[in-house]
Amino acid sequence: MPIFVQSKLGMQFKHPEILWALFLLVIPIIIHLFQLRRFQKTPFTNVAMLQKVVAESRKSNSLKKWLLLFTRLLLLAALVMAFAQPFTSKETAFKPKETVIYLDNSFSMQARNNGISQLERAVQDVIKSMDAKTVFSLFTNEDSFANVTMADIENNLLSMPFTYKQLSLDEINLKASTLFTKSPESIKNLIILSDFQENMAPFTAGIDSTITSFAVPMRTRESKNISIDSVALQDPSADPALLQVFLSGGSPDENAPVSVYNGPNLIAKSAAQFDETSRTSVVFSIPANQEINGKLTIADNALGFDNTFYFNIDSRQKLKVLAIGNTGSDYLNRLFTNDEFELQKVELNQLDYSALEKQQVVVLDNLDQIPASLQQALRSFTANGGSLIIIPSPEADLNTYNSLLTAFSNTRLSEKVNTTSKVTTITYDHPIYRNVFERRVTNFEYPTVNQYFKIRTGLPTILGLEGGDAFLVGLNGLYLFTTSLENGSTNFKSSPVIVPTFYNMAQSSFKMPELYHELGRQSNVTVAVQLGNDNTLKVAKEGYEFIPMQQVYPNQVNLTFDQIPNEDGIYSIENNGQTLKHISFNYPRDESQLSYLDLATFKNLTIEESIPSLFEDLEADNNIAAYWKWFVILALLLALIEVIIQKFVS
Repeated sequence: MPIFVQSKLGMQFKHPEILWALFLLVIPIIIHLFQLRRFQKTPFTNVAMLQKVVAESRKSNSLKKWLLLFTRLLLLAALVMAFAQPFTSKETAFKPKETVIYLDNSFSMQARNNGISQLERAVQDVIKSMDAKTVFSLFTNEDSFANVTMADIENNLLSMPFTYKQLSLDEINLKASTLFTKSPESIKNLIILSDFQENMAPFTAGIDSTITSFAVPMRTRESKNISIDSVALQDPSADPALLQVFLSGGSPDENAPVSVYNGPNLIAKSAAQFDETSRTSVVFSIPANQEINGKLTIADNALGFDNTFYFNIDSRQKLKVLAIGNTGSDYLNRLFTNDEFELQKVELNQLDYSALEKQQVVVLDNLDQIPASLQQALRSFTANGGSLIIIPSPEADLNTYNSLLTAFSNTRLSEKVNTTSKVTTITYDHPIYRNVFERRVTNFEYPTVNQYFKIRTGLPTILGLEGGDAFLVGLNGLYLFTTSLENGSTNFKSSPVIVPTFYNMAQSSFKMPELYHELGRQSNVTVAVQLGNDNTLKVAKEGYEFIPMQQVYPNQVNLTFDQIPNEDGIYSIENNGQTLKHISFNYPRDESQLSYLDLATFKNLTIEESIPSLFEDLEADNNIAAYWKWFVILALLLALIEVIIQKFVS
């Protein structure tokens, strides 16, 4: 194994042990200083005329010997230096090196320069610049390749897809540290190839000082991108329904055509005009109470992932309401109409308890008492997601009522108050009154109450009496009146507020489905279906299907979506091959706004203009300037000079 030695002058030798041969320079010195040849004196008759010639000859021979001495010394020294193989390089040239590359394949890398996306350009430059034999590690927002060569992953890089996932700078730093070894002797180079959008911050950990980090900003000259951000129904109950589409990224006074499709059919088209904030919205009229598998599209030459937006509107399902108690009263028939509800009324003594499992709403209307068996069935019913509305009888057995109510925020009814009072307090911020009132009413014709029960509860008050007592309390599936709604107890049936109150209490048992969901973020969907013990719901789109997490109740199934699916579009929720409903997923719009980080503010981070220049700089750090060939050439020249001296110097 060669030993590398560096001199103070920066010269290094591959075989420094050969330098001991320089001591051989003593040999030519000895030969020339102590020649073995002896001169014999020969008498000559007349040397007077030769004295001058002899003196000149001796001077010439002495000069020739000295020239040969220096030439041979230099020749021998050049040969020794050539075999020692001198060279120069940086101190880091022979240290082991580790290279880890982060390649950003998020959607913002779709931005194009000269017709090619930033991701494609980055891949091509890495393939061209990386030495084919170099072992390195590479990771993206989803994949990781450890200790590979370019030949191992070239096909993966060329076919790499875009993703909505984006690692933060903290996550990049953490992932890179797992791909480096723990060796303190190696030089660790981290190369970050990204456009460095602002959503990659904050960078709380900072750049590791033990890692040499390089950043190559992959950015376009054009930073404008129009995006469809979201959609919303202005009034779901209106006919026709009004769909509002929100857009961003356009220039003031710029018109962007927006199209709405129901499946493959174009149903509406308009133009979005942006203001100074680069934002706008467009309103479309769409059919009400009709299933729509919608798709919105715009034409934009920047990023492509946010030019399409999926949504779906399902036809309204009728809620199943079971009223137990006073079947002679018809006010529930007027409240729960046939177009939206399936109302069933039954006397307590005729109740089939198995029917509770098929209902979404149960109304206890004017019962004198609640049997223990019914209490148990109702606890199971509410635990499975059903809504319970309790309207007590004036002659209610409070013990049986409280036995049921204590399980709900420790609620208890107490003594009856036989005093006339008015319903004067409306909690406008309560969920069942959200979007019901355009403004807070001050000249309201308040209903009156002739008698009521006092209540102790942790449930919020929905409607309150003028003395501070509650008339209606409830939240999340349990709603309790403190009095009977019969005419002798109150005239609440004649109040206009009764309609939205009962309607929204019933609707709270079955959440209105969202128009769309966002990929990568947890979302929940409720499907009204009764599943068998071994059945599960599947979600499918164009040959791709998966089984999401699901919680099964007797009359509905709650689905939870998180990391799957990972592709936008409209999916169908299926039970044994039968489509129950549709659900839409869209990519997050976090990268739609092309705003970038200022990399100059980060310490220990070297910014490079391009990938080829970065690899050229890294290659320069490994370059070795070898000089042994020059010493061989010098030795040959010195040998030639010796021949010339021998031949032409007398």
